[in-house]
This record gives sequence, C-alpha cells and structure tokens, in this order.
Amino acid sequence: MTDRGRVRVEPGAKRVRAMLDGQYVADTTTPLLVWEKPYYPTYYIPLSDIADGVLVDSGQRSKLPSRGEAVEYAVVTQAGTRPDAAYAHPESPIQELRSAVALRWDAMDHWFEEDEEVFVHPRDPYKRVDVLRSSRTVRVEIDGVTVAESSNPTLLFETSLPTRYYLPMTDVRMDLLTPTDTVTSCPYKGDANYWSVGERRDIAWGYRFPVRESQGIEGLVCFYNEKVDITVDGVAGERPNTVFS
Repeated sequence: MTDRGRVRVEPGAKRVRAMLDGQYVADTTTPLLVWEKPYYPTYYIPLSDIADGVLVDSGQRSKLPSRGEAVEYAVVTQAGTRPDAAYAHPESPIQELRSAVALRWDAMDHWFEEDEEVFVHPRDPYKRVDVLRSSRTVRVEIDGVTVAESSNPTLLFETSLPTRYYLPMTDVRMDLLTPTDTVTSCPYKGDANYWSVGERRDIAWGYRFPVRESQGIEGLVCFYNEKVDITVDGVAGERPNTVFS
C-alpha cells in the first residue's frame, strides 16, 4: 500500500471489467484501488489491460500536485467516441500510477467486479454493511408526533455511518408519509425511494429491491437519525452530525 498525501494506493484482488457500447474496453485481474476521495476508491487499470486502440489523447492536461499531471483521453469504440472518459498520470510521483489509467465511472455503460455488475462506484474493501434483525423497541418522532414504533426492527450497521433502524411498514404511520420522486443509488444496498413527512422532504427511505447482500432491508422504512428523534428501548438517541445532517 502507498500513501502520498491524501491519496492511498493499493492492489485490488477482484477481476474488474468496464463495458462501453457493448464492448469490453478494460479487463484486468490486477486493478489498483486509488483513494482520490476519502469516501470510496477509484479503479486504475493497467495500460496493458485496456483494449487496443480505445484510448485517444485529447490533448488536455491538468495539474494535480498529489498525483502529477493528468493526461486526458477519449475512449473510442466501434460505435462512437466518448470524450473525457479516461485520464492517466504517466509522470506521477506515485510510481504505481505511471502505467495505469482511470476510466471515469459514469462514462462507461457497465462495470463488473468478477461476474457481478456493480453500480455508482467501486465497493470499498474497508466498508462493511451488516443487516441484523433485532427485538429492540424503536420509536420515531417528528415534531413530537410518533410516526413509527416497532419491536421488530432491522438494524443496519455501515462503516462510518450511524446505526440505521429499518422498520416494517405495518409499524409506520404511512398515512403521514408522502412518496417523492427522489431516487438515490448505493453500491452496497441498491436504489432507494423516499418519502416526505409534512414539509420535511425526503426524510425517510426504503429499498424495494436491494442488492443481495442487503436483502434483509427489503420493503422496510428508515428515517434519518440526523433529522428525527429516535428512542431505542426508552433511551433517546442524539442526532448524529454527518453529511446527511
């Protein structure tokens, strides 16, 4: 593992493939995981595992002190050209990056880890999600009104986030919840749909079809600890301070 400033680099163990226009433009069993951001890694692919002829230098350059000058590429397939779809640091102070290229996640049509498609961004090997049934009594209040109370919650423990309490719809005042058109995606849980309560928009969410690892939360409702009052076994919890506050 290499640390350089805020950038961490380590080898990955999964086979990683990227598809564009029905064509695999990258296929590697030796990806690099590069934490360009603190929240999740980026996949860098060895140049030798990029399909021949798909990278075209766009002529654009940008300075990145931690990784060195970035060379921008378009990705070309038989169906067309995707501009600004990749970048590399051939003269990086981080040696491992000099012979690798990063394909921009959203510029690709599909990503696969082994033979399973993965969405949103690479899954962090240091991120863990545990879904556990519980018999604790959980009560949710908004402005003094009880909107949910259950002795059959499912607790979701996710690295770096507060415990989330997922409750059966039968234990939630669904008459107080109004569905919105908001949808968010998570590589560890799937696509979430949201509800508002009064003027508090998108304060609760649920997963109709979670990914396999998180199927225990299917059809349940969760409220932001940061925005409501949650009591567990009679003990009031503090509102955590997170990016969702």
